[in-house]
Amino acid sequence: QVQLVESGGGLVQAGGSLRLSCAAPGRASGRNAMGWFRQAPGKEREFVAVINWSGTTTYYTDSVKGRFTISRDYAKNTVYLQMNSLKPEDTAVYYCAAHGLSTTDFIGAVHLDYWGPGTQVTVSS
Repeated sequence: QVQLVESGGGLVQAGGSLRLSCAAPGRASGRNAMGWFRQAPGKEREFVAVINWSGTTTYYTDSVKGRFTISRDYAKNTVYLQMNSLKPEDTAVYYCAAHGLSTTDFIGAVHLDYWGPGTQVTVSS
């Protein structure tokens, strides 16, 4: 059973930064596209960012472009989401997921293969 484990969430003031990590212990690196979703209270879960299996392609939702950066470290089997210039509207539970190989596989999937339990990010105004 593959498990993804997120970390790095917390409370930060608007304009601040956080870095989320998603570890995939026990899995061979580079086998899946990996990405992040978020869900704010009372709202649907939404896509945030994805990186393909080789780390060569990334894609972001418009609201985070220029502020968030997704990257991966194969040696550590870990994907990161660097979040800068945080806004109160970024407050949500952030979930890591893995699926397919390409960013297209990931974004176009009806159901993603693997999910983490989520980590809370709270941005105060």
